[in-house]
Amino acid sequence: MREVDEMTIPHLFRCPISLDLFKDPVTLCTGQTYDRPSIEKWLAAGNLTCPVTMQKLDDPALVPNHTLRHFINQWLQMGNQFDPDYLETIGSLASLKHTLESHEVTLKRKVQALEKIRALSQSESPYTSHLFLQLGFLPLLLELVFGGEEAKHKQKLKQELPQERYYIKFLEDALSCTLILLPHGKLESLNMLREESKLVSFQALFAHGTALIRMSLCRLIEVTSTSPETKELCYMFGKNHQLLHRISVQLLQQNSNSEAADAGIKAISALSSLEENREILVGQGVVNGLITYINSSTERRERSLAPLAMATLEKLLGLQSAKEAVINYNNNNNNNNNLNGVHGLVKMVFRVSDDHQGSESAVGCLIILCNDSLLAREEAISGGVLTQLLLLLQSQCSGRTKTKARMLLKLLRRTN
Repeated sequence: MREVDEMTIPHLFRCPISLDLFKDPVTLCTGQTYDRPSIEKWLAAGNLTCPVTMQKLDDPALVPNHTLRHFINQWLQMGNQFDPDYLETIGSLASLKHTLESHEVTLKRKVQALEKIRALSQSESPYTSHLFLQLGFLPLLLELVFGGEEAKHKQKLKQELPQERYYIKFLEDALSCTLILLPHGKLESLNMLREESKLVSFQALFAHGTALIRMSLCRLIEVTSTSPETKELCYMFGKNHQLLHRISVQLLQQNSNSEAADAGIKAISALSSLEENREILVGQGVVNGLITYINSSTERRERSLAPLAMATLEKLLGLQSAKEAVINYNNNNNNNNNLNGVHGLVKMVFRVSDDHQGSESAVGCLIILCNDSLLAREEAISGGVLTQLLLLLQSQCSGRTKTKARMLLKLLRRTN
């Protein structure tokens, strides 16, 4: 190792015990890094705590910190120099990470640290995202959010004390930062949620968290369906009856917050991408949730995810239980008591305000239902499907959609 001017060694590259440049950096279970000879001497003296945090060491294993070693080697190769902005960013991120890890720091300061992390993660710096991941921010954020016990989440999320409001803000911001970093990182970091205790924390946060927390959790569910590495986690979410029921009821059926409902639709769509999940989804009332969302979207002027909801419902209708759920649907929260499941689908066949997104899935759903059920055909006709189909055939929709519309018209002739 070349000669180093002691005065030029960045604080980040110094061992907290010896204060010398790291030669063999290793990390304890507390997240603190030390030079191997220094920490081995500390442990050999009978100390069972982390020298910096004084936390008891549940696991005395020393894990090589290859990332820090890499940064030090880079620094040495460049003649003990770094781009000042690069070194400043490393130091700033290391300080922020320490703030989040420390048990001595107040929640208010941790919230302030998360706000800085969010600002930095959205900057245009070419190396910031890389440094966030190299320094292990993604697993740290996930641990901070889901490492708590269920009882703690319940108690703190229900209280109105100032410090508990900081706790809620901390969770909201930590989840927000996690979602910003995920596209740049390895999604398998999410697999820590497969641990029973963390899955319980996930459920507790969904049950007692704010709308923003629930929306973020839905986005995490959505992400699990995008990678083979997290397929098992997606399956675990899909067989979690309590979680599915809460998404269906709290977000889709009883929620006036359209953004939260949209997040719920994306989560359900993601879970339905696994065929193994579909029977459980139907059993937990997801069909009712989808139809309620579809019905409410016809009354909203702004664009919604009704087309995605329709496509998800079409996948589920491969199950007999889903068909029965649509036909037996009764929207108790709607003032129009005559509106049923089939009528809701009919309304989606042709919508003047749309560019016919969702029309194909709506027609596809009706074909599946009407092919098996005389009652469904009668309900479709009474709901005005013939007029809707004729309007659709005269529109600029795709040729495939028009072909399906003609198939449905032929099918409906059986009713007469």
